[in-house]
Amino acid sequence: MSDDNKPVTVQAAAAEKKQATGPSISEADLTKYKTAAEIVHSVTKKLIALAVEGAKVIDLCVEGDKLVEEGTGAVYNKSVKGVKISKVLVCRRASSRSDPQADQVLKKDDVVKIQLGAHIDGFASISAETIVVGADASNPVTGRRADVIRAAWTAAEAAMRTVKVGNKNWSVTEIVGRSAAQWDCKPVEGMLSCEQTQNVIDGKKRIILNPSEGQKREFETATFAEGEVYGIDILVSTGEDGKARLEDTRTSIYQRDSAVTYQLKMKNSRAVFSEVQKKAGAFPFNIRILEDEKRSRMGLQEAVQHSLVKPYEVIYTPANTFVAGFHFTIALLPAGPLLLTQPPIWYSPDVVKTEKDLQDEEIKTLLTRNLRESKKKKNKAKKEGEKTEEQKEL
Repeated sequence: MSDDNKPVTVQAAAAEKKQATGPSISEADLTKYKTAAEIVHSVTKKLIALAVEGAKVIDLCVEGDKLVEEGTGAVYNKSVKGVKISKVLVCRRASSRSDPQADQVLKKDDVVKIQLGAHIDGFASISAETIVVGADASNPVTGRRADVIRAAWTAAEAAMRTVKVGNKNWSVTEIVGRSAAQWDCKPVEGMLSCEQTQNVIDGKKRIILNPSEGQKREFETATFAEGEVYGIDILVSTGEDGKARLEDTRTSIYQRDSAVTYQLKMKNSRAVFSEVQKKAGAFPFNIRILEDEKRSRMGLQEAVQHSLVKPYEVIYTPANTFVAGFHFTIALLPAGPLLLTQPPIWYSPDVVKTEKDLQDEEIKTLLTRNLRESKKKKNKAKKEGEKTEEQKEL
């Protein structure tokens, strides 16, 4: 008997099935994801109402922190923790990870990205959307601001329909790039979306946007599997190539690297690191959550030097460009993909008016599809597949 005709062992079949399905998500854990998402949605709605001309950005961030903490505090007990992950970013040029200065004030027509996240017992739901200060149906967004928001929204909608069991990460990279191009925009180079598990939002399976040639060669191909959860971060720029660069801007957002161990030498460093572990665990945190910001900055220096904590660097697109972003959390369940976070609150075709429109027929068709196929369609596809197999045998 040839190797091709040998029966598959039970162990081999089980291993193959495990690889195809990935980790399972219990109902209890799914409820934690959904509960965190509901909190995020409620707080986002409140922050959008507060994001008006003259509002201080730092005040919005602090209010977001407070509201998310109150929300998680109402639903967990001592054995189940809930922690906030929040950010309000004025996208004049900074494309990600920026923290507002104390005197930064919103101006009319500012493009603003509001990103919020929460986790219940380590199961995190993160959401982001982009708004324009002062815009509404009677005073819609136009020009390149409208182009970049429409491009990012379309790319996000296309991406969530492409993150499906059996598809590869490069299919998302491709559809996001094509979607952005419809409005002469580009995804920001090298932006990552990652698999999520308990206490991890930057897992091994990843999606990259607008990769450089070097990144294309080095980036690992991944196949989406049942039971996985992803945080999809769509960031689009009006820049010609989507490139962004570092500038001399101090970050206030950090994250502990759980894979690194090191015994800190300085007493202040140990105290600050202990506070980080207690308040943020393995999740990103803003330095303002720590008790004494000045002391904490000094204490974090040693932790950063030895890679116990990594800073989130602030990157900028070129002058006179706009950036828009949307972020969603999605689970790949046996019944099909499930959007854990809620759809954008502010975005509407009545508010965002573009001269260009979607021309790509494949993307148009994709956007008409539901995230989950109906049972009737699934049964029909299954029957057609069985019929095809029978014909092959004949």
